[in-house]
Amino acid sequence: MYTPSTKPNSRIDVADVLRGIAIGGIVLIHFIEQLNFYRFPEPSSPFMEWFNQAVWDTTFYLLAGKMYAIFSMLFGLSFFIQHDNQAQRGVDFRPRFVWRMVLLFMFGLFNTLFYNGDILCIYAVCGVLIIPFIRANDKVVTAVAIALMLQPLEIYYIVKGLIDPTTQIFTLNSREIFNEFIATQGEGSWLDVASLGMRKGLQLNFYWALEHGRLIQTVFLFLFGIMLGRKRMFYDEGNNVQIWKRVVVGALCAFAVLAPAYELLPEMVEIPCVSKSLATMLKMWRNLSMMLIIVGGVVVLFYRTKAHAVLMKIAPYGKMSLTNYLGQAIIGCFIFYHWGLGFYRFTGHAAALLLGAVVVVAQWYFCRWWLSRHSHGPFESLWRQLTWINSKKE
Repeated sequence: MYTPSTKPNSRIDVADVLRGIAIGGIVLIHFIEQLNFYRFPEPSSPFMEWFNQAVWDTTFYLLAGKMYAIFSMLFGLSFFIQHDNQAQRGVDFRPRFVWRMVLLFMFGLFNTLFYNGDILCIYAVCGVLIIPFIRANDKVVTAVAIALMLQPLEIYYIVKGLIDPTTQIFTLNSREIFNEFIATQGEGSWLDVASLGMRKGLQLNFYWALEHGRLIQTVFLFLFGIMLGRKRMFYDEGNNVQIWKRVVVGALCAFAVLAPAYELLPEMVEIPCVSKSLATMLKMWRNLSMMLIIVGGVVVLFYRTKAHAVLMKIAPYGKMSLTNYLGQAIIGCFIFYHWGLGFYRFTGHAAALLLGAVVVVAQWYFCRWWLSRHSHGPFESLWRQLTWINSKKE
């Protein structure tokens, strides 16, 4: 039987720091991709070709998949805190959370008017999927989380491929839809981009997420965040910091195995279906180990070193993550797409990454200014007010 916790869930500063790091990393990835445009000018010299490729490879290796994983895990943590706070007052938060996910889905639809890589709609759907587990016991949540972490769809295709080597690679043909978006982004007006986004944006995002294991991983990370919330792992209590130190060591060991395995094992498999699914699994697990290294490292630095003061400066950016996520999409699409400035003609990987860094810094200054005058960011405040509409809670 579910019982709410007996300790208060005060705001977790280190979670805001981690959220700020995650959203900043996501912005950098989006910008180096030109907001899913991928039309880069010819390099001006062999050196610039090498340099741009080095910037691309380094950025993706350090950030891609890891920042998203942190962001997703913190979503589950936030759900636990919201639900537990209400449960301590004798209120069932689940119906309100469904409404909250409807609102998030609407924010996502708004985002698809500009950007075809929105994750908010996926978060909204996956958020509804985890509602049955918010009151389940720890063993159930842990078991389901582990099952999803193992990527059951990829396991199915590996087994099927080994039995029947002619099995086709799992695909929903998202590439065809993606190419249609690229053509529209390079030639069409904003109305053309928005129209295509409304017609095929959701289809593209969900197809891509299924093809690359992202949908299943999102639900896993949400459940993982719930478990971390139940264990109060982001508070400086008991031996939590020591546990995070051990997590970092374990994750480093896992990474030392998974990183070369991802590079080598899929290439050794001749069956295309098995090779692709194996690569998807190993990449997810490698990214998970890197995520745990980052999260554990930040928690230890935050609570046990002088880096605390520096890290706290990131917190305002994390507190306005929804505003920053939506804002970077609009700004980035305006910078790169044909309907805006059309900078895709001039920005190679390094220049695009630099533009992303400028946007992150500008957003950070805006967050500091805004939060000095308001308790929540613009979209955060709107989401909060609409969440509690027709409720006595403010």
